[in-house]
Amino acid sequence: MGVERGRAWGENGPLPDDGVVARSDAEARAVVTTARRANEQPPPIGLLAGDLCRTLGGTGDEERLRTPEATRVTVDLGSVLVDGRLHWFVAHLIARKSWWRGRALGAMNAQFLDGWDVAPRAHPGDGLLDVLDVAAELSLMDRITARGRLPAGSHLPHPAIAYRRVGAIQADLAPPLRVWLDGEALPDLAHHLAIRVEPDALRVVV
Repeated sequence: MGVERGRAWGENGPLPDDGVVARSDAEARAVVTTARRANEQPPPIGLLAGDLCRTLGGTGDEERLRTPEATRVTVDLGSVLVDGRLHWFVAHLIARKSWWRGRALGAMNAQFLDGWDVAPRAHPGDGLLDVLDVAAELSLMDRITARGRLPAGSHLPHPAIAYRRVGAIQADLAPPLRVWLDGEALPDLAHHLAIRVEPDALRVVV
């Protein structure tokens, strides 16, 4: 079940015996990818760092993951067809050429991106992705201003940044853009993205 207003989310309990520990969003994504490519359910993941961990209030204390005081939750997972090839992400997808010019597209399952409060309303258990689409026409001065506001999450609303919360979205990228999944760049530029959320797809412990 996804998160609902007024209902407790998650439970206390240690990382299960079959769980694995991830020290970054990229490590968590690697665990998911290995399992999915083998047509298996990903194991529970204990998060020690990364933007998903921060969004969930993780402490980075590995010993705590093994105790009854740890918090176990079921979170959503992002998936994307990049020019027809399937990938997954636990925290965020970013498509861009540069932060300083051109279009930039972000699909956020987590609230944070490298310390920036990119998607203040994002919740990894609500069955939605928070999508920000920065227009190529956004001026350099406006980009500098928006970047300065990112740590506090006050860059929204902005007329040149389209923001929506969706279960699925498609995007044509012209010109093609580099895609980062949980901080790792895919090798080839992307022309088309078909992004969707997989609700309640991953068990994590913080």
